[in-house]
Amino acid sequence: MDERKWLFDLLNVDEQQLSEKQLNILQAAIEMFAEKGYAATSTSEIAKRAGVAEGTIFRHYKTKKDLLLAIVKPTLFQSVAPFLAKKFVKDVFENEYEHYEQFVRAVFKNRYEFVKTYLPAIRVLWQEMAFHSDIKVQFQTIFINHVYDKFKEIVEHFQQKGELALLPPETIIRLTITTIAGFLATRFLIMPDYPWDDEQEMERTIQFLMNGLKA
Repeated sequence: MDERKWLFDLLNVDEQQLSEKQLNILQAAIEMFAEKGYAATSTSEIAKRAGVAEGTIFRHYKTKKDLLLAIVKPTLFQSVAPFLAKKFVKDVFENEYEHYEQFVRAVFKNRYEFVKTYLPAIRVLWQEMAFHSDIKVQFQTIFINHVYDKFKEIVEHFQQKGELALLPPETIIRLTITTIAGFLATRFLIMPDYPWDDEQEMERTIQFLMNGLKA
């Protein structure tokens, strides 16, 4: 089961909670939705790749949309609200940062590794969010309820220290998130085959962001 550790981690389950057939269905659906998109993928194609009868899919998921949501919801939660994920808290928030740049580096590295590890599921999320209003609403709700206030506290702390420009905190949050997300989207989705020097590009991105935000 080691080769499926990423799937268990993403779905936040252990191997006793899902049957082998259900795991095969979820993995096949992630792969096919990422390759072809949700609309262009049929349940018969998913069943064929998963090695199960099509009816088996509908015993676990009433509709193809339910199958999509079974993938998207945990992906959305872990990518948008990593503050609630134990590993993210341990890696990022249990440390004290002397400078905002150190915090940005920690977040950047953590999210880079997350996207790299769960890329097929992330691809599904980013592709389908534009076409499913309920997914967009969940995205907004999770961010507002679980991310915004904590991020705002951090920004205000470093503004009080005189490190960050006295812009509205929501502006600094937006600039930080969109700069990091823009790098990740370009690196893994828009131009994944370009010979990027990831370390160098991440460093340039951080310096670009910090030069724009400094007091």
